[in-house]
Amino acid sequence: MKILSTPRMERCIGCHSCSFACSRLVHHRLSWDEAGIRIASSGGLTTGYEARTCLACLPAPCAAACPTGAYSQRKGGGVIVKQELCIRCGECAKACPVDAIFLDSSGEPFVCIHCGRCVSFCPHDCLELTDARAEGAEGGQTKEVAQ
Repeated sequence: MKILSTPRMERCIGCHSCSFACSRLVHHRLSWDEAGIRIASSGGLTTGYEARTCLACLPAPCAAACPTGAYSQRKGGGVIVKQELCIRCGECAKACPVDAIFLDSSGEPFVCIHCGRCVSFCPHDCLELTDARAEGAEGGQTKEVAQ
């Protein structure tokens, strides 16, 4: 199983290439807000940027909070999203401990599904897709193992 990680965010210039790639390739839209990964300033232009992305919680509080089963637990951490089941109630976003689920103006949720499509679009190699060990979970998060 693969998990998206952001080990080199000190290199990030805030270009949003990863967000645009996710939005275009996964969600078939073109908006940095309608993506599973979002980039934000970590306090100002000189302090760098942070990636808001799913931590692949195990168990996933967003999946537990979803009343329709649109979010279900992915083996090893994270979630599988079935948009056709989503009623746009926002319970998933409320339950996320790291604000990694973005709701658009209609209430449609966007969350990282750890597909890795964004990785090759980062011009500064800030992101990587790593193997995760489900059996090594600590504190609700999966451990990451470098490839």
